[in-house]
Amino acid sequence: MTPEQPSPQPSRLPDAVLRPAVGNVFETTVEQLATAIRLGVFVVGEQLPPERDLAERLGVSRNTLREAIAALRDSGLVTTRRGRGGGTLVTSTGHDDAATSTVRHGAALEDALDFRRVVEPGAARLAATRRLSGDQRAWLLESATAVRSAALADHRIADSRLHLAIATLTGSPMVVEAVTRAQAALGELLAAIPVLRTNIEHSHDQHDAIVEAVLQGDPDTARTTMEEHCDATSALLRGLIG
Repeated sequence: MTPEQPSPQPSRLPDAVLRPAVGNVFETTVEQLATAIRLGVFVVGEQLPPERDLAERLGVSRNTLREAIAALRDSGLVTTRRGRGGGTLVTSTGHDDAATSTVRHGAALEDALDFRRVVEPGAARLAATRRLSGDQRAWLLESATAVRSAALADHRIADSRLHLAIATLTGSPMVVEAVTRAQAALGELLAAIPVLRTNIEHSHDQHDAIVEAVLQGDPDTARTTMEEHCDATSALLRGLIG
C-alpha cells in the first residue's frame, strides 16, 4: 500500500497563493490579501504574517502593504492591534455580508467587469480619434477637474460623469448607451465596498493620463490607459466582493 502523503502545512499556503503584485500594485495587493482571507489561507482569528515578510512575499513596499491592510480594515475583514504583541488579525471572511452577496449575484460581477473592460477602453480610443472643438476640450478638462475636487461622498458621481463625457465625445449614441450600462453596473458594485483614498489618488492619475491622450489624439495610449484603469477597479472588486 502506498504510504499516505502528508497534507500540506497550512503555514505554507500563503507562499503558494500570494505572489508578487504587478501593474496596479495597491489594488492587486488588496485583491490578493482579501482573496486569501476568503479562501481560508488566513482564517478568522489568525494573525497575518509580519509586515516585512508579507511585503517581501508580495513584492511591494511596506507603505503600500499598510495602505492595502487599511482597505481590508475598512471592509471589516481585519483589525489591527498596536504595541507589543500587536499585529493584524483576521476578523471576517466577508461571506456573511448579505448586501455583498446580493450585489455579487444580482449584478453578475464577472460579466459586469468583462463588459466594462471591452466597452470603456474602446470608447476612450474612439474619442481620441475625433476632432474635438474648443468647447468639447474644455468640457473634458472640467469633468476631470470635477473628479479631483469632489468630496468623498460625491466622488463616484463625478467619476461616472467623466467616463460618460469621454463616451459622449465619440459621437456614437450606441457607445454612450454601452458606457452608461457599464457605469450603472459598476456603481452598484462599488456601493458594496468602502471608498478608498489610495485607490482614488491612483484613479486621478489614470484619469489625467486618459484625458491627456484623448486631447492629444493618441488613441492607443487612451485605450491602454483605460484598460489599466478598468483593471485596477476590477482587482479591488474581485478582492473585496469576490
